[in-house]
Amino acid sequence: MNPQGLLASAVINIGLAFVILALFSILKKQPSNAPIYYARRLSQDPDNVTFHSSFTLSRFLPSISWISRASRVSEDQILQTSGLDALLVIRLLKFGINFFMACSLIGLVVLLPVNYSSRGGPPSSHKTMDSFTIANIGKGSNWLWVHFACLWIITFYGLYLLYKEYNDILIKRIDRLRNIRHRPDQFNVLVRQIPICVDHKARRCSVDHFFSKHHPYSYYSCRILYNGKEFEDLTDRAKYITRKIEDLRERSTVKKHKRKPLLSDVSHGNSKISLHEEKLREIFHRIRQLQGENMLKVWKLVFVFVTFKSRWGAALAAQSQQHSHPLQWITERAPEPRDVYWRNLTISYRILPLYRIGVFIVASLLTIFFAIPVTAVQGIAKFEKLKKWFPPVRAIELIPGLSSVLVGYLPSVILNGFIYVVPFAMLGIAKFGGSVSRSQVEIKTCSMVFYFLVGNVFFISLISGSLLEEIGESFTHPQNFPSHLASAVSAQADFLLTYILADGLSGFSLEALQAGMLLLDFIKSHTCGRGEGNPYLYSLPYFRVIPVVSLSILIGSVYAVVSPLLLPVLVGYFFLGYAVYVNQIQDVYETVYETCGQYWPYIHHYIFVGFILMQITMIGLFGLKSKPAAAIATIPLLLITIMFNEYCKMRFLPTFLHNSIQNAVENDELDEKSGQLEVNYKNASNAYFQPSLQPLNFTEFDSTLTQPLVSSL
Repeated sequence: MNPQGLLASAVINIGLAFVILALFSILKKQPSNAPIYYARRLSQDPDNVTFHSSFTLSRFLPSISWISRASRVSEDQILQTSGLDALLVIRLLKFGINFFMACSLIGLVVLLPVNYSSRGGPPSSHKTMDSFTIANIGKGSNWLWVHFACLWIITFYGLYLLYKEYNDILIKRIDRLRNIRHRPDQFNVLVRQIPICVDHKARRCSVDHFFSKHHPYSYYSCRILYNGKEFEDLTDRAKYITRKIEDLRERSTVKKHKRKPLLSDVSHGNSKISLHEEKLREIFHRIRQLQGENMLKVWKLVFVFVTFKSRWGAALAAQSQQHSHPLQWITERAPEPRDVYWRNLTISYRILPLYRIGVFIVASLLTIFFAIPVTAVQGIAKFEKLKKWFPPVRAIELIPGLSSVLVGYLPSVILNGFIYVVPFAMLGIAKFGGSVSRSQVEIKTCSMVFYFLVGNVFFISLISGSLLEEIGESFTHPQNFPSHLASAVSAQADFLLTYILADGLSGFSLEALQAGMLLLDFIKSHTCGRGEGNPYLYSLPYFRVIPVVSLSILIGSVYAVVSPLLLPVLVGYFFLGYAVYVNQIQDVYETVYETCGQYWPYIHHYIFVGFILMQITMIGLFGLKSKPAAAIATIPLLLITIMFNEYCKMRFLPTFLHNSIQNAVENDELDEKSGQLEVNYKNASNAYFQPSLQPLNFTEFDSTLTQPLVSSL
């Protein structure tokens, strides 16, 4: 890519970001948009959201007050209001700021002058951005030892930050578990594969006998789970019919105001309403039947939530093998009640591997087939080669500046547009994997999306870009292929730079603007008067934020030594992301569940993958640059990084996967001193009440039925 294309991309992305953020700062001040931009605050304390009632000019002027407010929010505030999981997103962005600020200092002060002053690269590099990359270093040059030294410094600083983050988050996790020790999941265990009691032919009896015998001092009670799919389907149908009845009545009311209705119209409308009300009664009757004791006996599943009298008893039961047969009495930690994914509890444990294999195959196919649009995008980015292969595209050059916009801006926008839908597709796929909690579904989605992005945005972009660049040269001058391949890695730096610009400036700006919610609110407020001003509450999309930000860290790590010009852009990327997501966490997204930091081991792994790819890339570049001594000397650094990761697995990971007996006993002792232990485990026994067994709230349907019909139910 030429400098003009890169400049066009930067100007367009920065300009769009300023416009979008200015529009956001104005819309945020309007009282009518409070359900969008203050959804979380409105749901918690409506009186806490205040606007100027009078018309003022400042309401329609852009401002950066939201950025200054975000900068004043402390980590403790986020932890207390939104939980440790939300704080991990902020810590990830802060890691990017700290790491790439140091890398930028090294890159701009040391590496950039070395790259630019060297003239040993291909002649074409002096006409492109390659003159600022390692591609401009000649083969066998001793200047490569500068890159070698910087690689070691950057790696050790990154490992230091990673260790510090892991340790700090571990401490926060332990403290957080102590502060929320009243949560019922600390007293409950999910049990699968329960055999039927031989004497009484019932699983509940089998559970009572087993745990009373093997956990006599800590076992308290159990709650059998049932298959509630039919109940949920009936409830959804009831809600759908209720909405239809409301619509019919609303339309008849509108017609009365507009003109005097005909008798036939009134009769026809009433008959429709009566028909729907009759269907609603039948559904209510069927729901009551399904909730009856006789039906529940038929619907029992081999799952149960077992409650213990202490956290110590629950931790011991969840983390040990209960039976000599490993496929019976399988125990695991129970997710918190709001985190339970009830639909997946109907999946038998024996066929669970088939579901997981199916999810893996579908996700892999999606990743593979996505390589087609990525390769097409690279074809646009390599405009000079396209002119040779497809002469008609030369017509684009007749319009001044269009080719720069086409090459510099369009490919990254198209790629980001395709990628935007990927996390949601992966989330839908992951839901079929048998995970028993929403958090597990999102964690698996994070990994699927991350490796999808690594495979397509990083590797496929690199490979397809290299092929398009070298396909002609390789056949005419095969002896020069190694040197061309060496420059191909750095040649893709400009494309990935435009990707970071588009993803960061436009992506974060659109995240703040909430364009989708604005459109939804506009449609609802202009259709049948349905805009009721209720806040648009949604969970923080970890499955979308964490993989995308982690990919940026990976790209920055790989290109930290190769192309230093990318580093300052990344610093701006993480600063903007930090301001946007602090604002979103404080005002927009609600906390649907909290895993107390279980996302961090996966984040740590994503960053570790970036460091490994950085070192492998440099080993290959040193070899292709005829500096085998530097390549061999980098191998110990690779081994040190791998050993560091293994040490972190031993030192930190077990505490994120299990609840330690020590912490469980300490929390039990704190409850005993305050007299809350018995209250907590009794509340925990009633916390996991299955939605299909909860009494249906008929009040939401009663308003749609006429009074005589309501009394007849």
